Amino acid sequence: MRAEEIAATKPRQPTTSDLADLLEKVVRTLRRFVLLTEHQTTAIALWIAHTHAFEAAECTPYLSITSVEKQSGKTRLLEVLEFLVAYAWFTARTSAAALKNKIEAVRPTVLLDESDTAFKSDKEYSEALRGVLNAGYRRRGRLSNSIKVNGNWVNKDFSVFSPKAIAGIGQLPDTVQDRSISIVMRRAAPSEKVEAFRERDARPELEPIKAELAEWAVSHIDALEVARPGMPRELSDRAMDTWEPLMAIADSAGEGWPRRAREAAVALASQSATDADSLRVRLLRDIKDIFENTGFNRIPTPALVAALVDIDVAPWGDLKGKPLDNRFLARMLRNYPVKPTIWKEGDRTVPGYRKDDFLDAWSRYVVGSETVETHETNDEPESDQVSLVSDVSDKSADKGQRMVEGVL
Repeated sequence: MRAEEIAATKPRQPTTSDLADLLEKVVRTLRRFVLLTEHQTTAIALWIAHTHAFEAAECTPYLSITSVEKQSGKTRLLEVLEFLVAYAWFTARTSAAALKNKIEAVRPTVLLDESDTAFKSDKEYSEALRGVLNAGYRRRGRLSNSIKVNGNWVNKDFSVFSPKAIAGIGQLPDTVQDRSISIVMRRAAPSEKVEAFRERDARPELEPIKAELAEWAVSHIDALEVARPGMPRELSDRAMDTWEPLMAIADSAGEGWPRRAREAAVALASQSATDADSLRVRLLRDIKDIFENTGFNRIPTPALVAALVDIDVAPWGDLKGKPLDNRFLARMLRNYPVKPTIWKEGDRTVPGYRKDDFLDAWSRYVVGSETVETHETNDEPESDQVSLVSDVSDKSADKGQRMVEGVL
């Protein structure tokens, strides 16, 4: 039942505190049946409320529900969502025509299961699905197709704007992931227990919550449409777009929800950005960590390469069967642009990288970085840094040389 239909039968207008109570009911429901973190539960509860009021938003965040293995609760989460979101359409597979036609006609909340299989299916459907997801994130999103009308082919723009939750193993395509709130699920450990979910028992418990959310939405659509919530500065521009509708709902709820929403946004957006990093962005992030951990303003190239290769959980020790080397490092950094330079240490000429040369790239591509810093640096390092850098250079250069001598 749509929000406006419920409003016609239940004219009561909830107060601000009603929404906070409703969101808490949703949180308790999610925790009963699905293994989630606190931040994930906060985000999903706000997203469920958003599905009832998404007409107020300029963009609608997707839920990207992923895991590395089967039996991690992805389908169970969709099953619970089906009883709580507005006008749910739970499907694992449909035709390309039905996908765009139903979204334009009904504006359902699409709950798409087994997305990894869908994207590997026949080309027509997978491309249609990708197009719907790429375009349907914003209100003005359209998917253009040729259709037959009275025997003639004509072009038609389909409006595909609607809330969507997409579940599958592994990452979604980058363009879809970038429009999503990432919910990475894990298989439950033996000590972690949730209740069994039985539709016949859940329905009478969950449908009243859904009806109350729909009723709340009808009386608050106008307020949400004009809301301009403050956003955490740690978020990227795209993440701010994604989270803005949920922040507006959290601010409307009050009672701790504004803080919870912003903490969840920063935590989940940061993790999502880290997971989705390209190899080059991962390189920038790891180099930033090395500079911060050492406190140096410049590091010789062999020392930097050795430090990167020495990171156990990073890919730099095995890039297509070979470790990172000086030349590959330079090739990966040149488009930012960051280039190696040289300086003097006593009588020695040292090739390497300066921290200042990374600041612009870090501010643009590494989540949580400050804006570009500007400060003066001397050509000659401080006396204490000379000995430190030289020590790192001497020890790490030997290690780095041994690692890359077969590649150079």
